[in-house]
Amino acid sequence: MDILLVDGYNIIGAWPELERLKKDNLAEARDLLVQKMAEYQGYTGYRVMIIFDAHLVKGVEKKYKNYRVEVIYTRENETADERIEKLASELSNIKTQIHVATSDFTEQWAIFGQGALRKSARELLTEMNLIEKRIQKKVKKIEEGRPSSKIAISEDIMKTFEKWRRGDL
Repeated sequence: MDILLVDGYNIIGAWPELERLKKDNLAEARDLLVQKMAEYQGYTGYRVMIIFDAHLVKGVEKKYKNYRVEVIYTRENETADERIEKLASELSNIKTQIHVATSDFTEQWAIFGQGALRKSARELLTEMNLIEKRIQKKVKKIEEGRPSSKIAISEDIMKTFEKWRRGDL
């Protein structure tokens, strides 16, 4: 089993579309990241967990699932990096490969030491764009393969149906 741990705010800050969105509405940028990671999860089969910093917010850790993607806000005084390192250690085993999506150089070295693989924000964006194109091609192929919903009928039959519709027969 493969698990992708995503440093949420790091990715938002690194992907141009999310960075622009963040300037006007951070919540929408987070939601769009979750949606994209749901597509990634559905396409790759990876278990995806997005970790957002909440170290400046008082309170306890929050976890929830959205589109089957696990979203974690760290607890007070805990950074996303610290939580990612902890999760990488806890989830790693002989049957599981951990991947961490971050462009934080220090974090990359820390997770390497735990046997996790890293994906930079740019690598993840490139992979996501490829996945979205493949999904679009599949959808188009499915739509083209469907029979047309219109039934070919002669002009005489159409006139008869129109008379029935109007109550003329």
